[in-house]
Amino acid sequence: MAAKTPRKKTVRETASATPRKPRRKKAEPSSRGLTPTEVASEAHVAAPKLVQGLLADGAQVLGQYRDPLGGHTVVFAALPIDKVEPTPYQRDVSEPHVKRLASAMERLDRFLDPIIAIRKEGRYWTPNGNHRLQASKLLGARTIMALVLPEEDVAYQILALNTEKAHNLKERSLEVIRMLRGLAGARTGREADFGHLFEEPAFLTLGAAYEQRPRFSGGAYQPFVKRAESFLPLPLTEALAERQARADRLLELDDAVGHVVEGLKARGLQSPYLKNFVVARINFLRFKKEGPVEFDSTVTKLLAAARRFNLDKVDREDIGRMSGPLLGGEETE
Repeated sequence: MAAKTPRKKTVRETASATPRKPRRKKAEPSSRGLTPTEVASEAHVAAPKLVQGLLADGAQVLGQYRDPLGGHTVVFAALPIDKVEPTPYQRDVSEPHVKRLASAMERLDRFLDPIIAIRKEGRYWTPNGNHRLQASKLLGARTIMALVLPEEDVAYQILALNTEKAHNLKERSLEVIRMLRGLAGARTGREADFGHLFEEPAFLTLGAAYEQRPRFSGGAYQPFVKRAESFLPLPLTEALAERQARADRLLELDDAVGHVVEGLKARGLQSPYLKNFVVARINFLRFKKEGPVEFDSTVTKLLAAARRFNLDKVDREDIGRMSGPLLGGEETE
């Protein structure tokens, strides 16, 4: 009697077999943190060194309190605006957003939302507040209000703290690779030790690619990069070199995909989703739902598939099924 062929699991069954993170339990009301009296209490270790530094820098300390969630010291201060700058690894500002903020502040004639700041060698880094800072400078302000934290490491929590404006993939990836560069020059340890700061390993490789090619279509490649990446057990400087090498491979693949896209356009196929279509067509991982995925071998296979891509097997209906009606405009990012 022939052995019964085991039934293949459906995608839904495979997904349901994947362990899920436990759901966060709803906290009991008023069950955590400090009371208002405890927040204002001076019965805690203050930050005399930070206060002395602020005064020496020409700032004015307006008060201290304990953070109501974790009890950490926070100093409320008025800072000379010319001594404040963004952390060197965060995203570039949006000029339209700065102008909108400046206009709103000018109409109200008020600045009501303090920035977060960390003192760094007589200057101040803000991981959360760069748009407000630039808007204030645009208006010619002398002073900016800040919640100054004594722990320098908070400056590296940029993805958690920077909530002013939603990140897109490019902005998030660039912030993360810039953060790795900053850490590589200032800290010891492995990349994996700082994973909580970087959020996702894919951002590191995509960020290194965006640095070299600002119009890189990272969204087309993110699905397979996310599956193939993990935080590296390498010292930070070696990890940075590896991320740059992986970005080079990714850009090599992007060149090959771009060549296919040009071929499709030459055949009269126009769509803003052509690059996504080509990457999806060559992505063999869509048939591989389980098991480990290795970055270099994955890119090698995708490169080979792109180079042997058969343009004659693509028609309008193929692209239409993926992205809706074909458009006559140029491909977007």
